[in-house]
Amino acid sequence: MGKVLNIHGFPQAILHLDANAFFASVEQAVNPELKGKPVVVGKERGIVTAVSYEGKALGIKRGMTIREVQKKFPQAVILESDYEKYALFSQRMFEILRRFSPVVEEYSIDEAFSDLKGLRRYYRASYEEIGYRIKETIKNELGITVSIGISLTKVLAKIASSWRKPDGLTLISGKEIHRYLEKIPVSEVWGIGPQTEALCHKLGIFTALDFARAEEDFIKKHFTKTHYEIWLELRGIQVYPVLNTFKDKYKSISKAISFSPTKDKEFLLSQSAFNLEQACFKARRYGLFARKLIYFLKNEEFEVQSLEIELSYPTAYPKDLLPLLRRAFERLFKEGVFYRQVGIILTDLTAKREFQLGLFGPSLNLREKTEKLYEAIDSVNLRYGRTTLIHGTTLFVTKEKPLYRGRSLKIALLPICLT
Repeated sequence: MGKVLNIHGFPQAILHLDANAFFASVEQAVNPELKGKPVVVGKERGIVTAVSYEGKALGIKRGMTIREVQKKFPQAVILESDYEKYALFSQRMFEILRRFSPVVEEYSIDEAFSDLKGLRRYYRASYEEIGYRIKETIKNELGITVSIGISLTKVLAKIASSWRKPDGLTLISGKEIHRYLEKIPVSEVWGIGPQTEALCHKLGIFTALDFARAEEDFIKKHFTKTHYEIWLELRGIQVYPVLNTFKDKYKSISKAISFSPTKDKEFLLSQSAFNLEQACFKARRYGLFARKLIYFLKNEEFEVQSLEIELSYPTAYPKDLLPLLRRAFERLFKEGVFYRQVGIILTDLTAKREFQLGLFGPSLNLREKTEKLYEAIDSVNLRYGRTTLIHGTTLFVTKEKPLYRGRSLKIALLPICLT
């Protein structure tokens, strides 16, 4: 077995940030009454998608059914997911991180890498002190906690961030790598899945340190190129740079909701329109327009019927898409059939700034009016709740289940004329 390189100092300094129980923590930050309570997110899907640390302490786990949680843990506060809210917190969290370093890679909605190399002199602080400043800023401004790991490579930084959870900070220097790797099962190394874990065990490798200490020829013989790169990163040799990326590129944005089987035509159309509004809202938040709209209905036998609609011009405005949605609904809906789910997918996305008006698109004047209208709608809904201003088609479902942030107020936008 080889030795892990004894690297002194920090030739590179990579920070990994991981928000703690992110969805549940956001709900607690928005509603202080939930702090200290076992919060569970995922009511609309029927399974637990996120759980607060108070809930984890009780034994609630991701993947459990909501019905099981209600039966075993009646004290749990069970909420529906609010992905737009989580996206907003994610965006603000990454903006805070960029105040400290211009090089930030948004890895997922609740994780990011940042390159800190060269910033100690600028801040007159150690990397560890910079990490604590980031943590405190996020906690003070957003009301959520994050765990931070700092080390020489991305793989080591992820190990460091998971070392102390929640609300921890761990720094792994080159000369301390072996102290941490010897306590990490090989299965917990980023990029090593169940199949590779099984192979490692057959080859006598059980810890991250075993893997890192293996000879180079041995790794190349038994593992893939990706695993060889992980081997290098575990030894403190940087292979994966921090890519300065924004999470503004999406292949698709989808909204679907399940319910008790129903044949109520008005309810199904209204729920479909509401899903469309929420998908468009998210697209606008990220400055994206869609070129295609996919609409689907799932019946009580779990059979799915769908239509893909090629748009004549890219858009993220329900005003443009609701007539198309209604026609698609009329084609797919069958009287007397019970349906359990409706869904919307906005796909073939493009950045709004890249949008060019074509010969068959709306006039520039009409487009500007539409854009100003939805800017106003978004501003009101962000402040008072996502269903404060809605299109009339969605009123049937939202009037019974509003999403307020204050006083009860609902204004339905009936067919809009902008000419």
